[in-house]
Amino acid sequence: MIPLISVIVPFHDVEPYIDQCLTSLAAQTLKDFEVILVDDGSADGSRRTADDFVARDPRFVLIGQRNEGPGPARNAGVRQARGTYLAFADSDDVVPPQAYERLVGMLAETGSDLACGAVGRLVDGELEESTLHEKVFRRPELCTHITDKQVLVRDRTVWNKVYRRDFWERSGLSFPAGIYEDVPVAMQAHVLATSVDMLGEVVYHWRRREASITQHRSELSNLRERLVAIRSVRAFLDERAPELIDGFDSLVLEKDIVFLFQALESEEDSGPLLELADAWLSELSPRVLATAPSLRRLELHLLSRGLVRELCQVRDFRRAREEGTRIVPRGWRVTNWYGDYPFFRDRRLRIPDDVFDARDELKLVARVERCEWTGAEYRLRGQVAIHRVDRKIGKIDLVLSDGRRKIPLEARRSGRYGVVASIDPERLAGGGPSWRLQARTETRGLVLKSWFRDGEANAAWRFSVPGWSRSGMDMPQ
Repeated sequence: MIPLISVIVPFHDVEPYIDQCLTSLAAQTLKDFEVILVDDGSADGSRRTADDFVARDPRFVLIGQRNEGPGPARNAGVRQARGTYLAFADSDDVVPPQAYERLVGMLAETGSDLACGAVGRLVDGELEESTLHEKVFRRPELCTHITDKQVLVRDRTVWNKVYRRDFWERSGLSFPAGIYEDVPVAMQAHVLATSVDMLGEVVYHWRRREASITQHRSELSNLRERLVAIRSVRAFLDERAPELIDGFDSLVLEKDIVFLFQALESEEDSGPLLELADAWLSELSPRVLATAPSLRRLELHLLSRGLVRELCQVRDFRRAREEGTRIVPRGWRVTNWYGDYPFFRDRRLRIPDDVFDARDELKLVARVERCEWTGAEYRLRGQVAIHRVDRKIGKIDLVLSDGRRKIPLEARRSGRYGVVASIDPERLAGGGPSWRLQARTETRGLVLKSWFRDGEANAAWRFSVPGWSRSGMDMPQ
């Protein structure tokens, strides 16, 4: 009988981990599957573990090849696959029990070409959120696409997904050789899919282990392989989805470039790395380079000038400030806002001020901590501050809005960041049942606006009018 889903698992010298991986696959709540194990020339006991699973569970199949890398091994598994759906798992990772049942269930319901879900990072036996995927799967969404949901540019792994096999074959998807073989394929699949389903739950546990090939990210050969993958993705996007290039480049500047920095911090001979850095930067959009966050722009500026010692100082500065770096105003007649970083207006280096310009990174943070009925009015207490700016706000205005009407409130200051306001329900007569509160601030000519959020739930704060009905409002006396 043809299985519903084929799971391809390449492996090479993963004896300490493969048993846990295969056990997690055998425990899937979706029972109609086959697991195609591809021995990529293992020299340790991984093969014996694989043989044991094949011997006791007919859903496991084992094939072998000489060591060619994970890409060719996955391709070999796909050629053997018989399932209606395809999935991939790395042999040192773990798949949660209901993962495939939920992903396949979504595809059966919607008819989409692939379904994907959130990823947990398995670190020393503890599960953490994957920082690569953290901004992607906040909520489920059916029948979307990467060109509409551009945050999916960050979803560049192949193993947190289930694919329709006919889509895979129709699209001509195939893994290249090399270390980062999955990144081009993941991007191609997202772009070529007619529609994609997103599951807002963790469907894959991605193990971090120091011995993995992808952990040696600061090695020169590894960095060259990463650049090959970056070029491959950009060439494909340039042809098929150019609107995604800036998002992909921004992710490269956020995640990938860090490994180049780490290599420069640890390598005494920086010459070959600086040549590679020039190649990296020449690949990326000048617009994205110019609009990167100010601290990253400083790192890139130093990198482009070959100032490795100064770059290492800035990297140390960044690590020492885990809670964030400060932004400070400079100038009286015309105030600009700059990152408070090393080498600002250093006469020796003469770095342009616009490298440090952080005005676009300023945002207002407004939170309601408490809202109580006093017997005559509602008394609201909250906090208003500018993120990363360590100074008192000059002027604060508060406005209640139901989407149609706006009612100003008197804001009274309480301490450095505290604000107190009163809400008279009678002023809201004839308005909607739900009101939001907005803060407008002005500091040294800088004007910022933000809606208040609930201090505990971190959701949008709303004031619900007591006794509201479609026929009128029954105000408290």
